[in-house]
Amino acid sequence: MGTPGNGKTTLARTLAKALDVKHIELDAHFHQPDWKSPPHDEFRPKIVALVDAEPNGWVVCGNYTQALDGELWRRADTVIFMDLPRRVIMPRVIRRTLRRVITREELWNGNREPWTNLYHWDPERNIIRWAWVMHPVYRERYEQAMHDPQWEELDFVRLCTPAAVRWFEESLDG
Repeated sequence: MGTPGNGKTTLARTLAKALDVKHIELDAHFHQPDWKSPPHDEFRPKIVALVDAEPNGWVVCGNYTQALDGELWRRADTVIFMDLPRRVIMPRVIRRTLRRVITREELWNGNREPWTNLYHWDPERNIIRWAWVMHPVYRERYEQAMHDPQWEELDFVRLCTPAAVRWFEESLDG
């Protein structure tokens, strides 16, 4: 979990490989062709079915906790909250967005980073602005979840620096 630019997908791939389990990227299932979003009553059962089909475990990355109504967390044993500071994530998001816009890299289901991500002020139409605006929102949301009694059975790992992320990745080798 965490805002764009924290390295969620990169860490999730690394973790899934180390654990020899399936990696499920929620963005790939949420962003349908032409950036359409699936209806809530279709998205949640699809993701639940994907994780339930993995008896040896799974690693999911993404921030669709509200759309999934806690279904993933009820099936999880650990939640990794990537909480890097804005000064780290914003240059990453800007570089990644520029690269994707310029190269027209395909993301999910034929979608490409829209040019609007470079100039719209509306966070719904600009991933750079989304990362800025949502950073404190995600931080508060996941801090609350870490202290919520309904999730007391979960282990929370909060990674707040690039060094902590590197240490965590290196610990997977051992």
